Amino acid sequence: MDRRKLANRAKPLLLLLALLFLVGCGTQVPSGHRGVKYFKFGDGTEMGKVYEEGFNWHFPWNRIYVYKIQLEERKEDLQILSSDGATIMLEVSIWYRPNVFKLDSLQKTIGPGYFSSVVAPAIRGVARSVVGQYKPEEIYSTGREVIAAEILAGMQNMVAQKFVTVENVIIRNVQLPPKITEAINLKLAADQEAQRMEYVLRKETQEAERKRIEAKGIADFQKIVSSGITQDLLKWKGIEATEKLAGSQNTKIVVIGSGKDGLPLILGGN
Repeated sequence: MDRRKLANRAKPLLLLLALLFLVGCGTQVPSGHRGVKYFKFGDGTEMGKVYEEGFNWHFPWNRIYVYKIQLEERKEDLQILSSDGATIMLEVSIWYRPNVFKLDSLQKTIGPGYFSSVVAPAIRGVARSVVGQYKPEEIYSTGREVIAAEILAGMQNMVAQKFVTVENVIIRNVQLPPKITEAINLKLAADQEAQRMEYVLRKETQEAERKRIEAKGIADFQKIVSSGITQDLLKWKGIEATEKLAGSQNTKIVVIGSGKDGLPLILGGN
């Protein structure tokens, strides 16, 4: 009787221990992650298989290494020399992730700390190589996107055989020595003033050309009109004017034209 009671009381405990044993014999792979199994008493890393999300069972002496396969961003502050020896401070963002189809190879050759082992050294080396070809003013202004693209291409080539994918490199901030920054700002201001003066001169030249064309048009018109006015035409117009004036009710005085071709001018009336 005592043995039965003891056995009945021990059953819940045994079930709890069994449940804990089963739970301890597995690894939960979260969403956005994948796993690689390691056999402690076997061949080590299991090649050719990557474990999906969810609970994956294994013996307690084995282990599943979990890798995040979602895109990650890491910022690096770099101190680099430009082509003329100036010290440049760059704040760079790297977007990266492991190659999900090669997680077993990544685990076997590098391990979970692949950013410190692969990505960080790559960004430092490639950035120094690329930025060292440019002058400070190029890094500070329009060349930033070009430099970032060159760094990205160099990193992709460097980590391609390390089972890591680098998707983007962004130069977020550039800090130059104060004297160089001041010189660049002065140069930019001078360039803007030169462009403004060039615009003003271009407008003045266009206005002068417009006036010249207008004056030539007026001169051409006067020339055409003048060539059409003859002495006979003037006499005829004078006769017409005299006739109209003679018919006016307010004409008071008659003035006889002087000279050979003078015309009488009637200025009198009622």
